[in-house]
Amino acid sequence: MKASDLHKDDYHPFYHPYIMELGDVDLIEILKKQLINFPQFIASIPDEKWHSSYGEGKWTIAEVLVHILDAERVFQYRALRFSRNDNTDLPGFDQDAYVHFSGASKRTKDDVTEEYEAVRASTIALYSKFSNEILKRRGKANNSLMSLAALGFIICGHQRHHRNVIRSRYLAI
Repeated sequence: MKASDLHKDDYHPFYHPYIMELGDVDLIEILKKQLINFPQFIASIPDEKWHSSYGEGKWTIAEVLVHILDAERVFQYRALRFSRNDNTDLPGFDQDAYVHFSGASKRTKDDVTEEYEAVRASTIALYSKFSNEILKRRGKANNSLMSLAALGFIICGHQRHHRNVIRSRYLAI
């Protein structure tokens, strides 16, 4: 499925920039492409910047990367539930509380990379089994309807968004 196959009612407008940032890509292809190039991006981050932030009260690079892992897991769980026609209205999650309790300050680049590769491989395994019909299924999370396909593109767009923030705000200083 391609991003252009999504409809505006497949996701909350908040996620529109994440999806648009990807262009008209195939979902499985972008999931696999990011599995290759995101670990390379992590490896390119200078060690001295790993636990730094670009401003008071902002997350460190390590915290941002662990946030990407947490969000992918949450979105992956939602996709599993929706794919099984679970109509339970799923709650949102407090990303700031997750980061606070993530232990990111003790994490290394190798550790985060290893976990990223496992999480993304799991996402690919899950999504590669979904037919186009299943990808169109919707569920409700955080008081908003979203399709399985949209969740997959949001996973990729969310990662790209934060990669761009790291590049522009953390590594440019």
